[in-house]
Order: sequence, then C-alpha cells, then structure tokens
Amino acid sequence: MSELSVLQHKPHGMPATEYADALRERLPDVTVTLAATPAERRRAVADAPVVTSNDLDAELLDAADDLGLFACTYAGVDHLPLEALRERDVAVTNASGVHGPNVAEHVIGWLLTMVRRLDEGLRRQQRREWSHFQAAGELQSSTVTVVGLGAIGEAIVERLAGFGVETVGVRYTPGKGGPTDEVVGYDALPEVLPRTDHLVLACPLTDATRGLVDGTALELLPPDATLVNVARGPVVDTDALVETLRRNRLHAAALDVTDPEPLPEGHPLWTLENALLTPHTAGHTPHYFERCADILAENVRRVNESGAFEGLRNEV
Repeated sequence: MSELSVLQHKPHGMPATEYADALRERLPDVTVTLAATPAERRRAVADAPVVTSNDLDAELLDAADDLGLFACTYAGVDHLPLEALRERDVAVTNASGVHGPNVAEHVIGWLLTMVRRLDEGLRRQQRREWSHFQAAGELQSSTVTVVGLGAIGEAIVERLAGFGVETVGVRYTPGKGGPTDEVVGYDALPEVLPRTDHLVLACPLTDATRGLVDGTALELLPPDATLVNVARGPVVDTDALVETLRRNRLHAAALDVTDPEPLPEGHPLWTLENALLTPHTAGHTPHYFERCADILAENVRRVNESGAFEGLRNEV
C-alpha cells in the first residue's frame, strides 16, 4: 500500500494540513494526498486504499472503489455509515486514546482548582482584595470515583496516582477490571456515591449513561463533594444539578460539557459561583494530529507487512 488520502477537516480549528505533514514524516514511502475541494475529495478517494478524515458520506463512499481502510480521526464512529462500510468489507479505525493526556490534565486542573479554591483566589485578585480564605481541603486521602474506564478514564486514574487518593472505577462491564483500587458496575453507583469525594464523568453517552447523574444520585453525594464532567452533557440532569448547587448540596461542579450545549447566555449555570465552565475545550491539544498520525502510520505498516486490512490498532 503506497498511497493514502487525507480529506480536509478542522477538528478543534486545526487544518488537516498538519495531519498530512505528520503522516508524510512517518511514512516517507507513501504518497499522502490532501483533498480540500469536493472535486479533489472525489478524485482522492477514487483509487485510494486508505482514506482518513472525521467523516465519510455516502456519496464519497460510492466513489471509493478500492477502499480497504477508513481511519476516523474521532474516537466516536456512530456518525459513520458503518453498515455500508461493512458491506464493502472496509475496515474502520478510530482515534481512541488521542485525547487521553489532555483531557486527564483538564480534569486534574479542575480538581485542584475546586479543592484548593483557586477560583476564589482569582475572584479576589480581580477585586484587588488581599484577604485570606480557607481552602476546601486536600486531594490527598480523598476518594475519587471515575465513571468510564476507557482511554480517557485510564489516563485520569494514571495521573491521580501521585496524589495519594483512593480510586473507584465505574464501567459497564466491571469484570474487565481496571487501574483503579476498586471496579464496580453502573448498578453499584448508588452504593459508591455516599463515600465519593470527587466524582469524575468520562464515559460515553449511551442509553445506560444518559441521565446517570440525576437528582437522586446528586443527593447521595456528600455536600462537600465535587463533580467534574468531561463526558457528555446529557450524562448529568442539568436542572437537578442547578438546584443542588443553589442549595449548596455540592461544593462545586466543573463542566466542560453541558446540556444544552452551547450553554444559552441566560442559563443559571453562568451565574453560580460554584459552577465552573469551559466551552468543550478539554479535548483540544496541539498534539492531536501527531497522535492520529501515530495510529494510522502503525496500521499502514501492519497492512504492508500482512497484506490484509486485519489486526489493526483501534479497529472498531
């Protein structure tokens, strides 16, 4: 396999020219084509055995006669025409793991901000007010429950290791185990929440996780607990969270994702001091395309060695 096509796209505002350059560095013997216009995209996929982008519509798929692998630059692939790809015997890979380091660092930053009340320090700095305040506590010796033990969840747990915390992992199939001190299923979450100091959501949005953290779950958390959501907004019942924060039944919540999203200008979450918000930016990293290129370059080498689009890294 001596050629592949990159379809222009801009995750986190970064043009795929960086992706194409990274692939050329890793695969000097492969011709890497970057296609931007509709006509270029049709020509690029017509004969390419490998195509990579964040999406592939039905029209382009029909033109891809020799396609053997579509390398998606998103971790989620539910938006792809998976059935049509399977019918054509096209292998599909995703970008799982690409966001692990940066999202995990985002979570650690929020936890330290809430535990040490760094947000209060910033507010007093803006007011030029030199007056002491008490921090909420220490991260050390606390219990952190991480819901979702995929690549991001595991990266979070790995970075928590140096803080002297107890960790509980919550996953759909607890029998798989995980890097946490304890692993339980979603059905055991009500038993875990009363002893949770910090609840971190890093799970996919599924039927099982939609509304997982509702009013009942929030009531089970200790009033000095914190919540961090880097999963998807609908994992949390927003109205219940607002009410819980207003009643000071939760120390603070840090949200990189919300429901609705974008958060409307008049939404009450904007006005609550114990609600900390970032506009879905935890996934941004300047190393995004480098990590995507690492995955695809490894898979191209595997294909060239085996002669088949099988046994690929991140195959879905």
